[in-house]
Amino acid sequence: MSALAARSAAEAGKGGEAVDQKDVVIVERTPSVEEYRELCESVGWGEIMNFEAARDALPRSLFAVVAESAGDAIGMGRIVGDGAIFFYVQDVAVRPSWQGRGVGRAVLASLTGWIRRNAPEKSLAGVFAIRGTEGFYESFGFAVHTNDVGMIMLP
Repeated sequence: MSALAARSAAEAGKGGEAVDQKDVVIVERTPSVEEYRELCESVGWGEIMNFEAARDALPRSLFAVVAESAGDAIGMGRIVGDGAIFFYVQDVAVRPSWQGRGVGRAVLASLTGWIRRNAPEKSLAGVFAIRGTEGFYESFGFAVHTNDVGMIMLP
C-alpha cells in the first residue's frame, strides 16, 4: 500500500489492510479513457458505460486515483460532485485477478481520506453500491439510511 493509502486509511479510521503485493501503488491521477474502458470492461460494466462521454467526464472528476502494478492500471476510483455540498464516490473498480487482495480497500481509503480533508461541514458524501458490497463501504463510514431511497434516471 502506498504511503498515501496508508495515511488515508488511518484518517478513515477503518479498513486499510495492506495490499499483499509490494509492487502496488495508489497514484493520485485520473485514469486515461483507455484505462477506464479496460477496468470497466474487466468488471462487467462494458455494456452500461458510455466511453465517448467518459472523455468529457473523467477530467471533471474532483479527485481520482489509479492503483498500479508494474505500471499497469489494476484499479481505480473517482470522486464526482459539486465540490462544495455533494461528493459521490464513483467508478471503484479492481481487475478481478486483483480483487480480494486489498486493492479496492486502498483505493477507497484514498478517496474517503480526500473527502475527509476537503469536504466542508454539513456536506454529503454518497455512493451507489452494487448489492452485496454494502459491508465494504460501511467499513469506511458509509451507511444505508432507512428513510432514504437511492434512485436513478436513465435519460
